[in-house]
Amino acid sequence: MSSYRKRKVLWLLSAVAVAAAAAVAFDGEGLRKYRLMREQAAQLRSENAELEADIARLTREAQALSHNPAAMERAAREELRYVRPGEFVYRLDAQPGATP
Repeated sequence: MSSYRKRKVLWLLSAVAVAAAAAVAFDGEGLRKYRLMREQAAQLRSENAELEADIARLTREAQALSHNPAAMERAAREELRYVRPGEFVYRLDAQPGATP
C-alpha cells in the first residue's frame, strides 16, 4: 500500500471518528439521557447507603433482642406497650375524652 493511500485511509477514519464524536456530543437527547442516568445512579447509590445503614441497625437490634434480656424488655415496653404488674402508665399524647 502506498504512502498516499495510507494517508487517505487515515484521514477518512479520522473524519468518521470526528463525525461520530460530534453526533454524540451534539445530540441533545443522548446528552440529556446520559445526565439523567448519571443523576439516577447517584440517587441509587445514596439510597443503597441508607439501606445498608438500616440493615446494620436492624442487625444490631436483632442481636440485642436475641441475647440481651434488657433489650427484650425495652422492646416489649415500647413496641407492645407492656407494663409490669403494679405499674401505672400515664399517657400524655392522648386526646382529652378519647378512649385509649
